Amino acid sequence: MILNNKSMKPIYVQIAEWLEVEILNDHIKEEERIFSQYQLADMFTINPSTAAKGLNILADENIVYKKRGLGMFVSPNAKQYILTKRRNQILGQMIEALVIEAKRLDVSESELIRMIQQARAESEENLR
Repeated sequence: MILNNKSMKPIYVQIAEWLEVEILNDHIKEEERIFSQYQLADMFTINPSTAAKGLNILADENIVYKKRGLGMFVSPNAKQYILTKRRNQILGQMIEALVIEAKRLDVSESELIRMIQQARAESEENLR
């Protein structure tokens, strides 16, 4: 992953989101040790304190936890927590924006649902 310096999101938030994706994709599993702030700093050529802020976001949400002297580890049920959080936050925001735009464009509810179903079918076909 390459961090986006032009993004409105701070680098430490991008680090936290990248680690969440790594957990969702099973590249880092529950109860497994994750990268240290210094490893992340080297990987992304950033300040270690910026990487630490990203790790702290995940620790504050109980996605990761510290084992004294051993580092940070992925919490049990972290993947399910991330899935729920992203469904509620990210999809919720996207759906709200979609509904508002559909109303502006005078797209009916049934037409919007049909469009979503068509897009989903096409995306599933592309994943095969």
